[in-house]
Amino acid sequence: MRYKTIVGLEIHVELSTETKAFCSCKNSFGDEPNTNVCPVCLALPGGMPVLNRNAVNYTIMAGTAFNCKINNKSKFDRKNYFYPDLTKGFQITQNDKPICTDGYLEIDTEDGKKKIGLFQIQMEEDTAKSLHTEDNETLMDYNRCGVPLIEIVTKPDISSGKEARDFLEKLKSTLRFLDISDCKMEEGSLRCDVNVNVKDMETGEKTAITEVKNLNSFRGVEKAIDFEVERHIKLLEDHEDEIKTTRRWDDAKNETILMRVKYTANDYRFAPEGDLPIVHITDEEIKEVVDKMPELPEQMIERFVKEYDITLEDAQVLTSSRELAKFFEELAKDFKDYTLLSNWIQTEILRRVEISDDEEFKLPFENKEFIELLNAIKSEKISNNAGKKVLREMFETGDGAKEIIERLGLVQMTDLSAIEKIVDEVLDENEQSIIDFKEGKDRALGFLVGQVMKKSRGKANPKVANEMLVKKLNER
Repeated sequence: MRYKTIVGLEIHVELSTETKAFCSCKNSFGDEPNTNVCPVCLALPGGMPVLNRNAVNYTIMAGTAFNCKINNKSKFDRKNYFYPDLTKGFQITQNDKPICTDGYLEIDTEDGKKKIGLFQIQMEEDTAKSLHTEDNETLMDYNRCGVPLIEIVTKPDISSGKEARDFLEKLKSTLRFLDISDCKMEEGSLRCDVNVNVKDMETGEKTAITEVKNLNSFRGVEKAIDFEVERHIKLLEDHEDEIKTTRRWDDAKNETILMRVKYTANDYRFAPEGDLPIVHITDEEIKEVVDKMPELPEQMIERFVKEYDITLEDAQVLTSSRELAKFFEELAKDFKDYTLLSNWIQTEILRRVEISDDEEFKLPFENKEFIELLNAIKSEKISNNAGKKVLREMFETGDGAKEIIERLGLVQMTDLSAIEKIVDEVLDENEQSIIDFKEGKDRALGFLVGQVMKKSRGKANPKVANEMLVKKLNER
């Protein structure tokens, strides 16, 4: 391949602590504007920051999950710039000595596993939120100011929009399993900037890096990267130069739009944060946090395969969210045919239930009713197709499985003589199908079984009907 795509991501994740990073104000989304504020987060005279220990612990958990080195010593810095959303005139962040460094996250690609390296995970505070009105006014909500963030900076190891999307999906899943962030892009608790350029492998020529902002979905990240790659390749082919730019993604136009040109590098005049001491974390403290970490997705996948004897692919689907995994395990306590349980969840439940962004997973009936249905199918009290009909009724009415089975008269026939009578009738009425079966046409048997099921109104056991038909056909 002549052109190599080079992509790095900067991901900001709001941590779900109860209070802000450096003060005791409530960390809560959607409250009345400017109600969760104090002299510290408003930068009023005399306000002094105090580090939130839980924010440190959450950062350690993220660093551990992403295979980082957790540094025993780190510090905070002041990143100086002026903007209305930053009351102090600087942001408290970490520059050259962050808590977590040199990690990676592994994703699946067509060529196998691929490690996407991480430069660092640093703690910092969020800025306020700007609200632009129709009257060209800008209103400031400082509730978000001081909310704890981690910034995850990847190495330029990503080679396509799809890889970036897969990376972000896995990162989001991991953070939600850790329960340290809700990762809701629509609420701004997960934000991603993309840095992309392209290298001509024949000439060694590279395009200038483009930074893409305003990405509000993983799909948008993928599309923005793919758009920029095509644009950069055209720049190379046309022998055009472009100074480093910042662009935004326009979902309506499906293209990036120029925001500004970067003629010089940003000079943030980083300086140590004098109001916060050096952060010292002992190995014992790190171990204490790690020992209390929830099970991570990859660990859960491995356990599901071993404990429930299901396929890797099934385990990956069932652990795609915490709530779905919890649902499966709660049912598995009382229903031991894990393969049947897994199949029905994936094929019948997931096509009716959408897992929301906050991972809510609600059914209109109790779990025990679903187990009642599965037991009826496993014991062959009802057929598989009848089971689907019952489940549909359960979703529509909220009624119990047993009640629906009885109301619709779906209990399978157990009287062999009654099934045999229907089989004989079907054979007598379908002489041509008997001839076709004798000539080796496999579809003939399926047709005959279907006729038996039709005559029995779906109550005949299809397995019994099949066996009985084969026996009688061979005797003719």
